[in-house]
Amino acid sequence: MSDKQLDTHTDTNDLPSVSIRRPVLIVVLNILIAIAGIAALMGVEVRELPDVDRPVVGVSASLPGGAPETVDAEVTSILEGAAARVSGVRNINSQSEENSARISIEFNPGVDLDVVAAEVREAVNQVRRELPDDVEQINVRKADNDARSVLDIAVSSNTLTLEQLTRRLETDLSPEFLAINGVADVRLNGDRERVMRVDLDPLKLVSFGISVTDVADALRQAPFDVPAGSLKSTDQRLIIRADATAINEEQVENIIIQDDIRVGDVAQAYFAPSDASSFVRLDGKPVVGLGVIRQAGSNTIEISDRAIQVLERLRDRFPDMEMTITNDDAQFIRKSVAEVVTTLAITIVLVVGTLWVFIGSFRATIIPALSIPVALFGAVAAIWLMGFSVNILTLLALVLATGLIVDDAIVVTENIQRRRNMGLGSRAAAVLATREVFFAVVATTAVLVAVFVPIAFLPSTAGRLFREFGGVLAAAVVISSFVALSLVPAFTARLPKSAGKTNIFGGIGHKFKGFYQRTLHKALNASWVIGVVSLLAAGGGVVLFDQIDSELMPDEDRGAVRVFARGPDGVGVKFMDRQARQLEEILLEYKESGDIESIYTVVGQWDPNVVFISANLKPWEERDISQQEIIENLREPLSQVPGAPGRAFGDNSLNLRGQGGGIEMAITGENYAEIFKVAREFTAEVERQIPEMGNLNVSYQPTQPQLRVKIDRRRAAELGVSLSDISSTLRAAIDGDDVADLNVGDQQVPLMLRTRNNTIQSPQDMQNLYVSSSDGGLVPISSVSEIVEEGVSAELERQAQRRAIEIDGDLPEELPMSEAVEQLRAVAQDVLPDGMGLVFLGEASTFEDTSQEVAMTYILAFLIVLLVLAAQFESVNSAVVVMLTVPFGIAAAIYALFLTGTSMNIYSQIGLVMLIGLLAKNSVLLVEFADQLRDRGLSVREAIEEAALIRLRPIMMTLVSTILGGLPLILSAGAGAEARNSIGWVVFGGLGLATLFTLYLTPVLYLWLARFTKPRADEASRLEKEMQEAR
Repeated sequence: MSDKQLDTHTDTNDLPSVSIRRPVLIVVLNILIAIAGIAALMGVEVRELPDVDRPVVGVSASLPGGAPETVDAEVTSILEGAAARVSGVRNINSQSEENSARISIEFNPGVDLDVVAAEVREAVNQVRRELPDDVEQINVRKADNDARSVLDIAVSSNTLTLEQLTRRLETDLSPEFLAINGVADVRLNGDRERVMRVDLDPLKLVSFGISVTDVADALRQAPFDVPAGSLKSTDQRLIIRADATAINEEQVENIIIQDDIRVGDVAQAYFAPSDASSFVRLDGKPVVGLGVIRQAGSNTIEISDRAIQVLERLRDRFPDMEMTITNDDAQFIRKSVAEVVTTLAITIVLVVGTLWVFIGSFRATIIPALSIPVALFGAVAAIWLMGFSVNILTLLALVLATGLIVDDAIVVTENIQRRRNMGLGSRAAAVLATREVFFAVVATTAVLVAVFVPIAFLPSTAGRLFREFGGVLAAAVVISSFVALSLVPAFTARLPKSAGKTNIFGGIGHKFKGFYQRTLHKALNASWVIGVVSLLAAGGGVVLFDQIDSELMPDEDRGAVRVFARGPDGVGVKFMDRQARQLEEILLEYKESGDIESIYTVVGQWDPNVVFISANLKPWEERDISQQEIIENLREPLSQVPGAPGRAFGDNSLNLRGQGGGIEMAITGENYAEIFKVAREFTAEVERQIPEMGNLNVSYQPTQPQLRVKIDRRRAAELGVSLSDISSTLRAAIDGDDVADLNVGDQQVPLMLRTRNNTIQSPQDMQNLYVSSSDGGLVPISSVSEIVEEGVSAELERQAQRRAIEIDGDLPEELPMSEAVEQLRAVAQDVLPDGMGLVFLGEASTFEDTSQEVAMTYILAFLIVLLVLAAQFESVNSAVVVMLTVPFGIAAAIYALFLTGTSMNIYSQIGLVMLIGLLAKNSVLLVEFADQLRDRGLSVREAIEEAALIRLRPIMMTLVSTILGGLPLILSAGAGAEARNSIGWVVFGGLGLATLFTLYLTPVLYLWLARFTKPRADEASRLEKEMQEAR
């Protein structure tokens, strides 16, 4: 059967012939796609990664003077129960500490954060009555309570006092930042508000015969301002206001307690700043820190841009204040997005260069090159339509797509040139050649899209990360196949026939082709040798797969080192401040050498015994030492600081690592003492069975000293002493009792009642406090109570609504997360009693979700591609031939990862899923052509040899262009280079080594398997014959 007979059933309305007849229409359609993309660029948002934030709502409450156990039992458990009733809760964890409870509620992905936050507020309000009366400030915010701020600003002033500065921050600065869209909260550190202190003298109290409670009751009347209604006469109305408000020291001292005893007789009143709960320093200079915390799901870059505008405005408004940005997360994102855009530009240049080398004529090169801008802009339009964002992953998808986009165009151009060289007219050649490969182009596109579809349905973090990547790649490939089948024939038909005839590199190409022809002939003769070699290569890949570390994210150089240090329980902010200065000293040498730009220290951010230091490094291009190296160098000296050893770490883009990369878990149960006992057995067992895990830290340490005043109820009742009097006396004597709020001007000033500083120095002094009894006498506290010393834990945790104790440890390099999780599970099964459970937290829990699903994805992707191919080839056999080459290609990628020491992380896994599509693609071209040749009556052996030779050039061109597309990814440095390197190596190494499999293994497999099926033309001719007979 000759070509002419085969092409008699021409249908004049298919895409190739329309493109020849109506070129202007085709050009306009393509231009419209590009314009849509340019328009979408204006409206699409830019962020670091796709929006994979887990929706989190934080609830915090404070119970002044409450011990951790009290807070846990009376506040945390009640609030947790209320929050758990909101629908869509995924997990809840909480901490109870002295004075405060913090609860984090994580919801399932996809819920509307505003709606669930409102529901949590409502749930909390419903249980308000069950909480103790003293509970203050229940806050519900749309962010984790421990969330790190995305933007930190250090504020200082040479003229204002600390109270004035705090006041200005609260009234003028915070509201400005809170008004920015997407900001959940503005946190102040190192601020000290103004309070009115009333200092009691216990001796005077005794001599006047009054108790602390009497003074407190009198002071509660200080802000006395009562609306008494209004007087109406016939003509007018007078408002009546009863007012005895005391707003300055003198007025407060003149308040009468009883008879003619005034407050001033037993105490002294004065204004002062409140006690410091945290200190903040920038490069050693005291400042007040303002941290902007973003809502889950909001855009860091937008918040940062708006905050910087607000800051400029505030600088003009308050020239007496210095405001410095100490940390801006958006800087890394802007940098890394810019880096990927540069990579994209280099890739386009490389790909076009490849085309020119292969085609030889500049004019003929322009045509496939034109498909790049159309497809890339089309993909941007798709990003906007699907509601995705321009982020590092979608841009990586575009970089990789660049190599794929020209593939289709190359296949078509190459075939048209081949048919013209056979002597067909330019228009006929364009139509016929495009029809010949029409099927192959559609098939390869369908294969690539089919690979990315299953990824989009992964439910976890990985799925939401990959969804945008896959969607963008699929969109780019679909658009490029449309361009290849419409625009390319339209233009190629108008090329002069000589274009591409004279190729400078033609000689090399012919030699290569001759070499391939000879080796392929030998390979097909000794086909089993090729089979065995391939199997060995694949086996090697499987063995090496276990050697490769698997982790969630590669270590990234984000240009910032964080240091975290925790002191012993029960130490104050002052002690931690001294230790923090030692930690700063260690970092200072890097500041002097110019690697670190600024050191921002917060002492007492969440607990008084915690120090958190952020050291921002110089921009990537200005330093020779990487973030990882600095962290390694700091580890040793920081851990030597006595009392508060520091731990240096970096962040990763998902912000999943807790403080420091490691493994975190919790043991849950009913009773803290029992859990603690089991936790110690568990850690001892882990250290015995898995020695490489090193030392595990148990977060529950009953080392916080606590004095328990045990009150004898019976004695108190006999002496007529009320329990509330005892509590207010103790509170005033020790911490100060907040009795009322005074309205001074526009400001609420708390009125604090406390005994003179030096009166209570030791537990014995507490015995000398007096309380009034019902008959008006005074009773010493020691006669109704005894004092017991005990150790308690400073922080009590809960996970999944059960009491829990957290355990964390460092994860050594050689132990992958997956193995660690499995081994710990096994130990837990042996050690933990019934009623206790082991829960993984942080990166370990996310990793667990991800790894199972990624494996599922590979299988799905593989199956879907196989089915798509079978449907298109109309034979399972050809589909199997194509798919059998895939595992070998993946083995090749594993070699590449192993040789370069790259880990198996989210990015390299994306690369592997992509490889399935890319490898299948090249085999499709071969098999499809061989099938066509068999339809023309060639034998299996002749068909595959000829097909391999004809397809050598387009396969080599597509491979070289895709591989060169991956090259800039490997060579890139700067912000976020680690992610790009991971994908780059998989594509570059995997495809490079897999070329051999495509060129030799596919023909061998075809030779073995194709003989079992009849050519497609047989079925068609039999149908034709039977239809003829039926007539």
